[in-house]
Amino acid sequence: MKIAMTGVSGEMGREVLAFTLTLPFVSKVKVLFTKKKRNVSFARRLKRRYRDRLEAAFGNVSGKEDCARLIEGCDYVVHMAGVIPPLSDERPDLSEEVNLRGTMAMTDAVCEATPQPALIHISSVAVYGNRTMRHPFGRVGDPLLVSAFEAYDRDKLKAERYILDAPLERFVILRQTAMLHPRILQKNMSDSLMFRIVLDAPLEWVSARDTGRLFAHLFEREERGELGSFWNNVYNVGGGERGRASGYETLADGMSLIGRKPEAYFRPDWFLTRNFHGMWFADGDELERFFSFQRDGVRDYWREIGKKHPIYSLGRVVPAKLVYFCLFRRLLKQEGSPKRWIERGDKARLQAYFGGKEGVDSLPASWEETDLAAKRSDYAARKRGEGAALLSHGFDDSKPMSKWTIDDARSAARFRGGECLSANMSDVRDLLSWLCAEGHTFSASALTVMRAGHWCPICGYPDPWRYDALAKRNPFYAQVWYDSHGKEENYRYELHGEHAVMKEEKER
Repeated sequence: MKIAMTGVSGEMGREVLAFTLTLPFVSKVKVLFTKKKRNVSFARRLKRRYRDRLEAAFGNVSGKEDCARLIEGCDYVVHMAGVIPPLSDERPDLSEEVNLRGTMAMTDAVCEATPQPALIHISSVAVYGNRTMRHPFGRVGDPLLVSAFEAYDRDKLKAERYILDAPLERFVILRQTAMLHPRILQKNMSDSLMFRIVLDAPLEWVSARDTGRLFAHLFEREERGELGSFWNNVYNVGGGERGRASGYETLADGMSLIGRKPEAYFRPDWFLTRNFHGMWFADGDELERFFSFQRDGVRDYWREIGKKHPIYSLGRVVPAKLVYFCLFRRLLKQEGSPKRWIERGDKARLQAYFGGKEGVDSLPASWEETDLAAKRSDYAARKRGEGAALLSHGFDDSKPMSKWTIDDARSAARFRGGECLSANMSDVRDLLSWLCAEGHTFSASALTVMRAGHWCPICGYPDPWRYDALAKRNPFYAQVWYDSHGKEENYRYELHGEHAVMKEEKER
């Protein structure tokens, strides 16, 4: 078995590569790097360790020719390359080049290869957009309402659609949730991104190590010929019940390593109230049943980080005010900090992330005034999924995909405020004709619309972000959009380079 990989210099990529190369039947892994000094050094270290089983290539992931050279002779392609926040916020152009155009180039290279290798694409929980404790559980097929001004989310969404529309023989899209790795606390304390979470929102975590284990088990089962039903599908990658937390709990777990609760270092009005991304996966057991990879609970992993980095424990003997002064005060002054947006009156971001001036004015001034689900008596039961309300997909999705009919497609379209214009459907990958509530006609498969949750490629994908207007005519969107937005809101959001722009929509 020969495998091509991108993105192996990232936290997840390192684990996927290491786990894959423990498999004796994998004869070679070919990896693509951009030619930077640190990547050249990293490639040399990998070559010394794995010798002839690893082949390093240097090029541009957004170049189809470089991708074609990488995948030549390979049976599988694991596409993990990505530009993530905060760099994707600072360089939205780079996010588009790597996250979108890099995926397009790789997809084109795979489609043109003879024979075609199977493509495994890493997407993100970010494509679902904001969730609250009203609907903390989500699953594949839910609305894809990516957060305004988030270039990474936007480009991941469009990259998925490109793959779903491509003539690929075998592919899978894996939507990765938030990832735990040994350097997570170090990285988060170096950027104001740590304040761009919603304290009272669901977050599910999976470790990079567990993701590496998933891939090892995937290739093992594929080698034994056991994965026929796995391919040509979309899945959520999460950590299961032991990986579920909230924004506040995540902050508390990280701060516990330096000895105190978040209340000792932070104010609740430094954090967002919406326009984030994260959920608890109601369908996370799908991949677990395939690959049995979920080993690391979120609390256990944080404790492991503390043991590996005992220097964090010095914070226990340092006054909390000094810790704040040395570590966190400077982050609040960075341009990406919500506190800076408030100070400079960034109307577009304040509307998107807080609900405008009214939302900012109602931010809790103290922790005593902050209502958090994580501190309620029923929280443990909620995390287990007791009484969880799932979103409707507009048709009977309890049936296997092979049993879906054209009537199911019509029902799904009506729930999205549109129509399915096709007369019949013999396979979920057949291209059907659809009409959205805005009057656009487009082609897409039932797999794309009904399984993956995508809809109109003309009005449904940013830039601009127009979900206020779309939700008014699309019940599929409305059922979750109004969990954190007012029905009177009618804004469109645009990203001009790094600059956030808000415009009021005209009523139709």
